[in-house]
Amino acid sequence: MRVIHGPGGALPAIPDDLTIPQFMLDADHPSRPKTDRNRPWMIEETTGREVVKAELHSRTDSLANALKIRWNIGEDDVACLFSSNHVDYPVIVWAVHRLGAIVSTANPSYTHDELVHQLKTTGTKIIFAHSSGLAVAEAAARTVGLKPERIVLVDTVASGKAPYANVSGLIQEGSKKPKSYTERKLRPGEGKTKIAFLNFSSGTTGLPKAVMIPHYALIANIIQCTVYAEGDTKPVESKTFIPGRRIYAALPLFHAYGLAFIMHFGFFLGMPLVVSQKFVFADMLKSIERYRITTLPCVPPMGVLFHPDVKKYDLSSIKSFMIGAAPVSPELQAALASVFPQATIGQGFGMTETFTIVALQRHDQKVGTLGSAGVLLPGVTARVVRPDGTDCAPDEPGQFVVKMPSLALGYLNNEQANKETFVDGWLNTGDEVIINDQAELFVIDRIKELLKVRGFQVAPAELEGFILDHPDVADVCVVSLLDDFNGDLPLAFVVPNASAKERMSKDPAEAEKIKAAIIKYVADGKVSYKQLTAGVEFIDAIPRNPSGKLLRRFLRDKARSAQKNKGVKAKL
Repeated sequence: MRVIHGPGGALPAIPDDLTIPQFMLDADHPSRPKTDRNRPWMIEETTGREVVKAELHSRTDSLANALKIRWNIGEDDVACLFSSNHVDYPVIVWAVHRLGAIVSTANPSYTHDELVHQLKTTGTKIIFAHSSGLAVAEAAARTVGLKPERIVLVDTVASGKAPYANVSGLIQEGSKKPKSYTERKLRPGEGKTKIAFLNFSSGTTGLPKAVMIPHYALIANIIQCTVYAEGDTKPVESKTFIPGRRIYAALPLFHAYGLAFIMHFGFFLGMPLVVSQKFVFADMLKSIERYRITTLPCVPPMGVLFHPDVKKYDLSSIKSFMIGAAPVSPELQAALASVFPQATIGQGFGMTETFTIVALQRHDQKVGTLGSAGVLLPGVTARVVRPDGTDCAPDEPGQFVVKMPSLALGYLNNEQANKETFVDGWLNTGDEVIINDQAELFVIDRIKELLKVRGFQVAPAELEGFILDHPDVADVCVVSLLDDFNGDLPLAFVVPNASAKERMSKDPAEAEKIKAAIIKYVADGKVSYKQLTAGVEFIDAIPRNPSGKLLRRFLRDKARSAQKNKGVKAKL
């Protein structure tokens, strides 16, 4: 068996009897750097307001108290956090955890149906919603039978006539009343099984599933990343991860990358977060100047916006430009290196199911190996396997299979997906990779059907099931074209039904009308990154194997070949 280990040696002890807020706010782990207790943990981008640990601690405890008093939130209840980035994001997460309850973060751009799916799957008892998504939260709550008083506004802006509680008001309320809950100390080993998050992922295939992430998993990944950071032997001024470096937090905190790595690892290492509620490129450039940002986590669509004209801004504070969540072309990586000659430029790799980081850029490189997703973290054990389960030779591509202490427990109430993905302590990632002798990871392709659009997961099966409900569709297969900005561009191959074919035979212009109607149907019913940005193509029949399974790769290769020949451009 060819087993590859992430360099860095054995990990220090990982607490298995602590919850995440106990580890972040109360405990003193030997791996944690010593920092000024009055340093800011968060900085609000729009106002410059600084939030220190003591304030986060007191707000967390006061909010937990109010949640217990008002709604008796307790052991294993689920709270859905449906919000854009906010300085109270960690407060809400940790307050829920203080009560032994579970957090399920949701994309604030979700449509009604998408949010309903998440609320029903998790059995949500309370929703924390930003005012910008309140209408969706209200409608979804009605659908699943949650009363309006079970909606709490993350910000203080009310909407309509309903008097919603808000987080700041609850914190004030909780701070004035006697403590109403007793925070439980976990039993030895319980941290490995007690669920902290139910975050959604499409896994290797199919509809979005709730990933069961225990407290131990996040704590383990923080320690793994810390040991990785300690392995950097460069002079202090050239290191990426040290106390005091400032992270620009525009990537969504509901996503595993933002939630686990940017927020929790950043806090643990003493790196303040400049919190941006919504990514606006010009505002980011101004904030880099204003706050002297040093660490810039991005996804490829953000990276392609940088061009020579940005040099009119002072970007000299940037020490590290980190790209993750989707593949990065060598051309983009080289272009970024020219814009940020003083910074390290590199990729990383992670999954919700590994919560979250599996690989980060090699320390001995200023610009990461082109095409590489980084070097495996300490504590990661990996294999590259053929379809028959045997191990690939060095430099032979195969499925990436990984074992690490931060693995999720599996998918909630989905035994079939668990059997396919979590096997004998290993995670089948569904990614086709090569791992070289330096433990560098190169992602070649996705064996799994999952698409990545601007860093977000899109399950073709989800779109196919939705499109099949359109009155003109008999069959459908969703594939993707490729684009440097978006990553994947969803394209639907559609078999029109008999009625649609008859109309098209009578009027050739009807074909374009039906295509436009299908595109609008998806746009109206799905979040922005799940739309058919590459359009609709009609086809006589969807190719399938004898068992009826879609031959998706056949259509994907056909579409990409046509894209290459015709020079298809992205629809932005």
